[in-house]
Amino acid sequence: MTMTSTAPRNDTMLIVLGSALLLSLAMGLRQSLGIFMQPITTELRIDVAEFTLAIAIQNLAWGVFQPIAGALVPRVGFRGVMLAGAASYIIGLTGLSLAQDALGVLIFAGFFIGPAMGCAGTAITMSVTSRAVPPAKRSLYLGIISASGSAGALYAAPIGQWLNTSIDWQAGMIAFAALACLMIPAAWVAGRIDRRPVPPPPPSATEAASARLALVGALANPGFVVMALAYFVCGMQLVFLTTHLPAYIAICGLDPMLSATALALIGGFNILGSLFFGWAGGRWNKQALLGLIYITRSFVLAWYFLQDPTPASTMIFASIMGFLWLGVGPLVAGSVVEMFGLRWQAMIQGVAFMSHQFGSFTGALGGGWLYDLNGNYTLAWQLGVGMGLTAGIIQVAYALARPTMPPPTPA
Repeated sequence: MTMTSTAPRNDTMLIVLGSALLLSLAMGLRQSLGIFMQPITTELRIDVAEFTLAIAIQNLAWGVFQPIAGALVPRVGFRGVMLAGAASYIIGLTGLSLAQDALGVLIFAGFFIGPAMGCAGTAITMSVTSRAVPPAKRSLYLGIISASGSAGALYAAPIGQWLNTSIDWQAGMIAFAALACLMIPAAWVAGRIDRRPVPPPPPSATEAASARLALVGALANPGFVVMALAYFVCGMQLVFLTTHLPAYIAICGLDPMLSATALALIGGFNILGSLFFGWAGGRWNKQALLGLIYITRSFVLAWYFLQDPTPASTMIFASIMGFLWLGVGPLVAGSVVEMFGLRWQAMIQGVAFMSHQFGSFTGALGGGWLYDLNGNYTLAWQLGVGMGLTAGIIQVAYALARPTMPPPTPA
């Protein structure tokens, strides 16, 4: 093999590995913040609703900033966007370890980590990967990147819980900030994609000439609109669990370390699920698969919350939910590329993700508000199940009735 053919392949693997590490750290640390809810609310004497407001603002800021970050990529490059996200993440975690009241938690957990996720999270890293790999392998590689986001919880949750129980929550947060420093070299390596030209769009896609036209085309596409609205429910269910499952386990009198085990199981099985749905998305209707994920998740949620939790049922629940967790990532990213091409993928995927994050805002804040109102999570999980079934059925029905079509070219 010649050096000419080997160099691009090596460069591609470096870009993919950098993207994987960046997403692993960003998602793993964020998904594990729920571990610190009880000690933070107790020591700082703040309400559960005040903590969940910070997490809700984090998810809302992530969603709002995601399309902005995507629109900035053609101007400043992926590397600049990702490095800015890494820096904001480190500041957020460091500041959170020093927080003294609800305002400090809100500022650092919400207004620093939220935009950081917009610059270094799913949409950006998947856009980098989509450009780096050949079209025939794109869906599989998107599954690999999505799996890396889950792998972060395998080490972040146990580290955070161990430091939280053996020292204090500030020690766990400082350790998280130290891990976040690894995002900087990961972003630098993944940013090598900026050296490459944008590949041509697939035959099914219609690429717009500007960000405005791309946005108009996306919002005029019924398949994209249905997918984005269903994505709202996805975010609501998942962030409700990451934020409130540790508290629910503690309320039920189970070992607090079980929450870390559950989050780690979610991360582990998420790897398998992401790889599976990345593979499946290259063979079957991506949007129909999305709907099936939402429906299955809802049935699993109902099964778990309808009974008194035990360590065994919690681990089974976490394993199944983990398999269904971030499998949506490669399916949504692949659908966006099929409909709109690669040039504006980060921005358009960011628009869909903004809907997801409005759902995340609702899941985090609404779960805390309903708990404070009722003294339990019953109504919260019932709403999550009902909305998940509705969204999943609509998504499947539309996907089967009207296969994805390229968007109309705006005038």
